Amino acid sequence: MKIVRLYTSADHNFIGHHGKPPGEHPMIAVDSIDCVAGQGIRGDRFFGYKDGYIGQITFFSLEIHHGLCRQLGVESDEKSPSVYRRNAITSGVDLNSLIGQDFEIQGIRFHGTEECSPCYWMNHAFGKGAEAALKGNGGLRAHILSDGELRVDAADLASS
Repeated sequence: MKIVRLYTSADHNFIGHHGKPPGEHPMIAVDSIDCVAGQGIRGDRFFGYKDGYIGQITFFSLEIHHGLCRQLGVESDEKSPSVYRRNAITSGVDLNSLIGQDFEIQGIRFHGTEECSPCYWMNHAFGKGAEAALKGNGGLRAHILSDGELRVDAADLASS
């Protein structure tokens, strides 16, 4: 698995905005993130959100992003993978295969909890048809099991 991009955001754009316009809190591209076991990503909107929260970190596949761009006729440089509001953009792994699994990236242990199911906000963030097209491929939510710094770079994936 390769970590190709990392993002954080200080606040929510969609959660709590039903029936209202989305927030305007950007996803900030960073070279590394500080993963804290059981808490989330230091400085991210979900850090310490709830005890045992299932989405302490989220992953999204660059291959899925490129496929969605092709499917909906969008140039991949028109839409950044940050529009999905996931923390880690990956390449070279089927994220759905990690649901229910412990895995390790760059010495940090995670547990895949569930798919980040796409919602109607995807049509707003990416474009019409995105929610339906992403069903089953919305990314991965995970618990952080050990502390560490996750960096943009090639990473080895070790499943246990």
